[in-house]
Amino acid sequence: MTGCKALAMTGSMVLAVMLLLMPAACAPAAPMAVDKIGVMVTVLPQVEFVTAVGGGKVEVTAMVPPGANPHTYEVTPAQMAKLSTAKVYFKVGSPIEFELTWLDKLTAQNEDMKVVDCNKGSNKGIEWMQSSDPDEPGIDPHTWTSPQNVKIMVNNICAGLVQLDTVNKSYYEANRDSYLQKLEALDSDIKLALAGAVNRTFIVYHPAWGYFAREYGLQQLGIEKEGKEPQAAYMARLINEAREKNIRVIFVSPQFDTRSAEAIAHEIGGRVVSIDPEGRDYLDNMRKVAAAFGEALK
Repeated sequence: MTGCKALAMTGSMVLAVMLLLMPAACAPAAPMAVDKIGVMVTVLPQVEFVTAVGGGKVEVTAMVPPGANPHTYEVTPAQMAKLSTAKVYFKVGSPIEFELTWLDKLTAQNEDMKVVDCNKGSNKGIEWMQSSDPDEPGIDPHTWTSPQNVKIMVNNICAGLVQLDTVNKSYYEANRDSYLQKLEALDSDIKLALAGAVNRTFIVYHPAWGYFAREYGLQQLGIEKEGKEPQAAYMARLINEAREKNIRVIFVSPQFDTRSAEAIAHEIGGRVVSIDPEGRDYLDNMRKVAAAFGEALK
């Protein structure tokens, strides 16, 4: 009897354990985590554009880090390793020197990586412009300094993500539409910041603000000439023009040497103000830029 009781108790315990395990076994499996889409971009403002559209479904890396010069930056081995697993590269698409020098090498590193041109589109792409400085020939590559141009870039980014991930098409399009509204608000804020501008001409060391100037009726004069320090005769000409037009602020950016700008500012009794054409937080940065221009030009 004792052996039979023990056997019965053992069987009951096994049955109890099985009953406890059954709900877990029969429960629906938890959804598997979906890997984020690895995205590479060239400059920091693009990080915000892609993140705004892709949300939590993308992991974005900029090739040109904060404070680096996209005209001269050299890619690191760590960046090459990161790029080897990326699904898509959103290039600026304008003749920015980094892409002219590196893009073919980057795509050779990952032949499966899709390349999307942010400057183009199914409709009208961005209208490129010549450098606003007649002494610096060529196309101005800094297309993103105009919020209207960024709208085209954002539409292209959305289309590229949808091609890679059609299941989440409505998600990307809703995010796109939300960010386009924010760009509209930014455009209004910039116009308001510049409403009191009397002097429409500004001097900047590196002429990166041509599209911004075209969009808002300003004239940009660059100190740098073809990526080089200006000669004395050109410096003298800029100083005379600054005096004639009552310019008291010389703009610089953190990616470039400021000594020439400081020399001009000293000669005209003015000051140097830093504005960044490559700030990662695009909306916030552009409002700060507009405020700086508005204050300098009134």
